[in-house]
Amino acid sequence: MQAIQIPLLLIFPVLAIIGGLKDLISYTIPNWISLALIAAFVPAALVSGAPLAQIGLCLAVGFAALVLGMGMFAAGWIGGGDGKLFAVCALWMGWPGAFLFLVYTGLAGGVLTLAILTLRSGYLVPAVAGGPAWLRKLAAKDGDLPYGVAIAAGALWAFPHGALAVAALG
Repeated sequence: MQAIQIPLLLIFPVLAIIGGLKDLISYTIPNWISLALIAAFVPAALVSGAPLAQIGLCLAVGFAALVLGMGMFAAGWIGGGDGKLFAVCALWMGWPGAFLFLVYTGLAGGVLTLAILTLRSGYLVPAVAGGPAWLRKLAAKDGDLPYGVAIAAGALWAFPHGALAVAALG
């Protein structure tokens, strides 16, 4: 059974990393990442050994995170891709892993914000000027914050405490 569990569970960190990197480089998180995570959740949940009640709780947590993400998007705090990535990561975390996911995402967001503010402070402008286009865009004073990076980092940090990982790995 572990020959199936582990590859299915590894889909989550791989796609979370890809989502964070895509947001860092292009300020977009493609829909296929969120859709693939939703599609992979069902078989991963079924082979993880999680009881149906726990899987249902994961679905409820994911839906609540989607509503929260939509609210943050409507308020202009995050992008649409960030909201979707947030929701699917919460889906995989379930409860109580979603609480750690929120805490870790907030901490990663603080570190990301400090790093971006340092990058945009002006001291690093000469070093960034010759860098790739995505880095120059990231260093632009009026640029957005690629919060998908923080969401991915928080998800990776919390993943071992998520419902599916706990059920599968004990």
